[in-house]
Amino acid sequence: MPTQPTASDSVLVIQLSDSHLFAEGDGRLLGMDTADSLTQVVRLVVEEQPRIDLVLATGDLSQDGSLESYQRFRSISAPIDAPSRWFPGNHDETAPMREAAAGSDLLDPVVDLGAWRVILLDSTIPGAVPGQVTDEQVALLESAIQAAPDKHLLISFHHHPVPIDSQWMDRIGIYNPEKLFAVLDRYPNVRCLLWGHVHQEIDRMRGDVRLLASPSTCVQFTPGSEDFCVDSLAPGYRWLRLQPDGEVQTGVSRVTDIEFEVDYSIKGY
Repeated sequence: MPTQPTASDSVLVIQLSDSHLFAEGDGRLLGMDTADSLTQVVRLVVEEQPRIDLVLATGDLSQDGSLESYQRFRSISAPIDAPSRWFPGNHDETAPMREAAAGSDLLDPVVDLGAWRVILLDSTIPGAVPGQVTDEQVALLESAIQAAPDKHLLISFHHHPVPIDSQWMDRIGIYNPEKLFAVLDRYPNVRCLLWGHVHQEIDRMRGDVRLLASPSTCVQFTPGSEDFCVDSLAPGYRWLRLQPDGEVQTGVSRVTDIEFEVDYSIKGY
């Protein structure tokens, strides 16, 4: 494991999102073998990133919510020698996820890394696809922010809190984002919001706050699409270099040698 960074160090965070694993090792989503694609993305991370401070799995680790799928995620991602944190997406099931994470800190929602605090929220609605911000999560967020007034803040959750110019996806983001921003807008040390769910790369600003979304480790969704549409881009991951002065440097890397044939006949996921 890497040594704990100091307040003068930059820290490297790796985001793995929307892996959609199954109980079966050869399960496929929209024609893609999701365990194989995650394995290839993890291999790329290990090749490209020699020293990682934190891995974030930003929801939809599983497609079927099975214990076996979470155990598989833990096994496939194990070659990345760094602390990891998980939180659920709309396809995840809380009880099996907790069972797979038992005895670890995988589900701890607050992580301090040098000059930064990373706060992880649960944006899911049980049994539903869209997301929400609950009173419980607002309380967690406020408490975590107020306990670290001198740290830069990265806040992550599964669903998108702003429109992404995709009609079908904008119906299944966080339905009450004003509740989130009512908190965040009061704290100038919020630097970055990071999410999954959308299976595509987004990099925008909202005031002084960086808004980032990232590729899936399996299939991608076409940006700007009115209806459900699968993109031909390869699986990938996002890296974030968090600087001690609050700057966020980031990029996306994708596998180049994966062979897959997307099943375009499927109209949903």
